[in-house]
Amino acid sequence: MNGNLYHLLDSRFPADLTRPCLETADGRIYTYADVSAMTGRYASLLVCLGAGPGERVAAQVEKSPEAICLYLACLRAGAIYLPLNTAYTPAEIAYFLGDAQPRVLVCRPETRDSLLDAAKSAGVAHVLTLDAAGGGTFAEGAAGENPDAGCAERAPTDVAAILYTSGTTGQPKGAMLTHSNLASNAQTLHRVWGFRAGDVLLHALPIYHTHGLFVATNCVLLNGTSMLFLRKFDADEVIRLLPRATVMMGVPTFYTRLLAHPAFDRAVCAHMRLFISGSAPLLEETFLSFEQRTGHRILERYGMTETGMNTSNPLDGERRPGTVGLPLPDVEARVADESGRVLPQGEIGVLEVRGPNVFAGYWRQPEKTAGEFRTDGFFITGDVAKIDERGYVHIVGRAKDLIISGGLNIYPKEVEQHIDRIEGVAESAVIGLDHPDFGEAVAAVIVRATGGHDLTAEAIVGHLKGEMAGFKIPKHVFFVDELPRNTMGKVQKSLLRERFGGPSAHA
Repeated sequence: MNGNLYHLLDSRFPADLTRPCLETADGRIYTYADVSAMTGRYASLLVCLGAGPGERVAAQVEKSPEAICLYLACLRAGAIYLPLNTAYTPAEIAYFLGDAQPRVLVCRPETRDSLLDAAKSAGVAHVLTLDAAGGGTFAEGAAGENPDAGCAERAPTDVAAILYTSGTTGQPKGAMLTHSNLASNAQTLHRVWGFRAGDVLLHALPIYHTHGLFVATNCVLLNGTSMLFLRKFDADEVIRLLPRATVMMGVPTFYTRLLAHPAFDRAVCAHMRLFISGSAPLLEETFLSFEQRTGHRILERYGMTETGMNTSNPLDGERRPGTVGLPLPDVEARVADESGRVLPQGEIGVLEVRGPNVFAGYWRQPEKTAGEFRTDGFFITGDVAKIDERGYVHIVGRAKDLIISGGLNIYPKEVEQHIDRIEGVAESAVIGLDHPDFGEAVAAVIVRATGGHDLTAEAIVGHLKGEMAGFKIPKHVFFVDELPRNTMGKVQKSLLRERFGGPSAHA
């Protein structure tokens, strides 16, 4: 049997292919027949360009239905899809091209000239364009191709996509995700999140990332239903479309912005059955405020580039704020110390996972790959966590964010939770800064809540003194208007360390 992910998705398309698959904000509808024909033409062109099985196709394009079809066409042709963040500079793109050596690069028309030299140096044979409206030389070249192209035979273990990690601990690494990695995760999520006939997904996520590209899109295609496809998150547009949707996937920022909108209420959400959050921690305050406003308890889950989704709060059962839920049915999770010794329940350590969702390794980095796995096949996530008595996983922070002050380990998430409960605090980020005596000193970067303009550093420290050990209390407190975040809503603590790490900042 063909192990190609596209073969699986195609088998779940509705019998009536005239049913809608994607609808854009301006009302354009792409039926399943449209998607099938477009992916066929795109796949035919890729094969003609030499991007058949095993060859890489890099894409740095705006979000559009055509961009989704490019992803699906790569699967269909047997090529390896390489999505790239639209914010990457030409210098960053040069690194990815040199590392992955794709056969084809598809980019935005306005960036083509700036990428030609890098493409040539990397041996990229073809540089084509695709714009936000679905035009460009790639679409033009595919217009006359065969829409009835078949589906390349692939083994389940063949690589379907390479996604580059953020590179916060060095040069970005290409995580190789196989057809079976993506298929197994999509099938599991489709089941545990209860996708059903008539479901409509509100899709406002970027599609160069696991969340928007694989989790959201693959679940909808497996369900044979439709999605309302927004180019980006816009609170007004989301509120306008929510009455037509049943499921929404988002990052915490989506939900805080909705809560800040005066038109967001229970009536807007009356047709919804499920709100899902991921890619960054969801504050307990946001969870509770959202429930109070709408009656919906947000379902938080946890995943990463190398694994897709690993855990989820239950669809039916207790969704516990501050946790990322239980391991998925086909995923094993445990907490271990740095040596790999499995720790008792409730102790804090590094989260390790094993399952069919776990990637095949880093592109052309066998030694790095070997160093990230235990001998029994568990992948070392690098996330610091604990598993409670009911099996719920609590993410405490990233191992790289661990603060060691005077030889004592401090987990930023614990300090942040205490700070976030202080009246007048909207949110916080705790980081470690160099200290001549302790090695590292705890520093808190705080966003004041509306009405909290009188909140002082002294008040923060005074409050914490009664709640936690002295070595955990921040030695520096800084106030900012907002925390820096990446496109997926994760706080960029590296930028905070750069900003507040100098001697003058401490003063």
